[in-house]
Amino acid sequence: MPTKALTTKRLRPASSLNGRAPEPELDAAFELVMQLMAIPGRSGEERAIIDFIRRRVLKAGAPADGIAIDETPKHSPLGGQTGGLVLQLPGTLRGPRRLLMAHVDTVPLCVGSRPVRKGRFVRSADKATGLGADDRAGAAVVLTAALEILRRGLPHPPLTFFWPVQEEVGLFGARYVALGLLGKPKLAFNWDGGDADKLTVGATGAYRLGITIEGLASHAGAAPELGVSAIAIAGRAIADLDQNGWHGDVNRDGCHGTSNIGVIRGGEATNVVTDRVDLRAECRSHDPAFRREILRAIEQAFIKAAGEVKNIEGRHGKARFAIRQDYESFQLADDEPCVLAAEAALAGIGRTPYRAVTNGGLDANWLTARGIPTVTLGCGQMFPHTVREQLDVSAFRSACRVGLRLATATERGDDKSEARSTKYETNSKHE
Repeated sequence: MPTKALTTKRLRPASSLNGRAPEPELDAAFELVMQLMAIPGRSGEERAIIDFIRRRVLKAGAPADGIAIDETPKHSPLGGQTGGLVLQLPGTLRGPRRLLMAHVDTVPLCVGSRPVRKGRFVRSADKATGLGADDRAGAAVVLTAALEILRRGLPHPPLTFFWPVQEEVGLFGARYVALGLLGKPKLAFNWDGGDADKLTVGATGAYRLGITIEGLASHAGAAPELGVSAIAIAGRAIADLDQNGWHGDVNRDGCHGTSNIGVIRGGEATNVVTDRVDLRAECRSHDPAFRREILRAIEQAFIKAAGEVKNIEGRHGKARFAIRQDYESFQLADDEPCVLAAEAALAGIGRTPYRAVTNGGLDANWLTARGIPTVTLGCGQMFPHTVREQLDVSAFRSACRVGLRLATATERGDDKSEARSTKYETNSKHE
């Protein structure tokens, strides 16, 4: 896809510490992320990790009345053990409130992770598990900033720290948190997967579908002609989508999106014409209208196939749909304050920031849609959602330095405007 140059302005620091931005204790930050990655906490089962964070901030001096647990489990289709943790701190400096956040849940593959450092990378010593750097590295960046401020009494603007749950299964923590708990932040920073220099300023939108096909059971040997095969309906519909360009990489009249039939379940015996198949699918596009067009194409393919597969008596199947919007697409303005601040913080530690637009979903999708423009920064996670997952220690340390600068409003860039590029990622790890 084409790229475009973005000219960025530099923000002057709102404050300084003896003329310098504060630096975190990087060895302590590394020890913290190693502890966090070892705590089990798949989506919906995050109580242990939330309790760990709560204990650490209280021990560091956080006011108990500044801590809240949101009510995500009451709204999420998953339910769950706990909501996300929110810590609000009143400012010691004047300025707009800032939000720092990172989700705490991991994919199931990471349960049982045993983090071990080998050179510049951390991997799981258990080769059958993922590491959990997605997104415990992000959670550690945010927690490090909070702990440094609390322990050292660093000057800071009004701050909200947020560790949402259930990101990996639908961004539910960011979707359902009560906005009043966040304190109306004007600049918002989210840490998630990827290169520490990357600023994700836009992301796609997505629908998720549950498709139920109802056929008619019959003995597959004695009377197959009386049955209506739900499997045949599913196969015909999927072939139709694939042959007509509505499955996989979807390009029509200059519009682009993706779709996928990801799960198929049905049938229990070979001697029965299968009467029910359940499928799960998704479609994505940065263009909301085209995303709805892909959605309609999927629905129409299954409805058409259900009407075409008939038994000897002329009876046919049915297709039912359960559709929800996972998240809406967004792209932050070129001069959005949180983006400029993040670029300045990265430049201030000698990094070269770049802007990216991703085909994955982020907690930033829902926060931005709900009126809080949010930029997402990487912190060194690599190969997430696989047993090859690892954490680049140098990139993680850089992210911790950036996080503290943003929390204390001491980001410093050079005085020159520089060109930044926007690139499009098609292999994002995000939801």
